[in-house]
Amino acid sequence: MFVPATYRQPDQSWTIDMIRSNPLALLVTADPLGPGVHATHVPVILDPAAGDPTAGDPAEIVLLGHMNRANPHWAAVDAGEALVVFTGPDSYVSPTVYQTTPAAPTWDFTSVHVRGPVQLLDEGEPTLAVVQATVRAYEAEFGTGWDMSESVGYFRKILPAVGAFRIHGRRTEAMFKLSQEQPPEVRERVRESFGGDPTGRRGEVADLMCRWQREPGPAAR
Repeated sequence: MFVPATYRQPDQSWTIDMIRSNPLALLVTADPLGPGVHATHVPVILDPAAGDPTAGDPAEIVLLGHMNRANPHWAAVDAGEALVVFTGPDSYVSPTVYQTTPAAPTWDFTSVHVRGPVQLLDEGEPTLAVVQATVRAYEAEFGTGWDMSESVGYFRKILPAVGAFRIHGRRTEAMFKLSQEQPPEVRERVRESFGGDPTGRRGEVADLMCRWQREPGPAAR
């Protein structure tokens, strides 16, 4: 992914927050039988056994995921390197917001790409551990604290249909395009327009723009 310096994250915490907040990722792997790729949206989490992901090298991000073994993509997952794409808040920016002429429309967006080799996990307990870790992560971030203890037996029954994997991220790229290329007064008008519209994810983009003002990216330092 091409990331101009203006849109690079201030620090690793932005990437980690993006992954945790947008865990339905796009897993892309090459087709081992010929030219082409497989792409599947799958639930992906940070591996809790890998330690604090904000403390080390961004290239050392470790991910866990799972998918339906009936998906033809599963047979291609162990084909070397994988790309995992996390897509965050985004919104169209109309030139009317700029209040200047000439102007051109654009799209503000946020995204994280993680690349690395895929490790298929054994059936049974290793796969069950991924499912349980995923439940814990999602209940903490999006749920209501559901107690899975009474459903573990059910998990075991459906495990034969579940394929789990680990990806050791060796290259991570993060893009936070938040109108940083605009003059401060224009960017503030964009932020206000997003914050005043609760539809879609525009409010989340506005929140990120506010955070960027508090933690300016590399190009602003």
